[in-house]
Amino acid sequence: MADLIFYTNPQSRGRIVRWMLEELGQPYETEIITYERMKDASYLAVNPMGKVPAIKHHGKVVTECAAICAYLADVFPEAGLGPRDDEKADYYRWLFYAAGPLEQAVTNNFAKFEPAPEQGRMFGYGSYDTAVSVIDNLFASQEYVCGSRFTAADVYVGSAVIWGTQFGTLPQRDSFAAYVERLQARENFQRAWAKDDEAAAHMQAAQPQPA
Repeated sequence: MADLIFYTNPQSRGRIVRWMLEELGQPYETEIITYERMKDASYLAVNPMGKVPAIKHHGKVVTECAAICAYLADVFPEAGLGPRDDEKADYYRWLFYAAGPLEQAVTNNFAKFEPAPEQGRMFGYGSYDTAVSVIDNLFASQEYVCGSRFTAADVYVGSAVIWGTQFGTLPQRDSFAAYVERLQARENFQRAWAKDDEAAAHMQAAQPQPA
């Protein structure tokens, strides 16, 4: 069994972790989990939530995309994707911002739930417009989460911006477009995306065809 196992579905947030793994350049084994199998006991033993992605490294399971990105950057420091001392504040701040307030704001807005002003204080993001403006201002002032250098935080935060602008859950902003262009130009991003596109095509071809 491989030291690093990646459980994913190519039509899921597993693409975030695939990109992270390609940035690492370390060997890993991929196990494709169909949506039907996610609720099987064999996979629930890996992730009781019945969700992908997940990784197993030296027998230990890590779930949640932001946690997986941070973990992999930490245990494979030779890849240079973790924060330097002067980058730690931005790295952790924005990684958790994207996984917390921004994620909540985007999903609630997609569900057409808009908190009343008096409810805003109970939500970590306050309002959708505020959450979007904060991340817009960040990338209007710097190229990457930690300034001028790409890190693991950009895999997670960048994925949120890429998907958000692609599917319309984030508005089109000049800062977002420039950030997405930088990220999608990365060779490791393109390789990861191609691998998942190929896996998705194989899954589609394997599905029973209507008579």
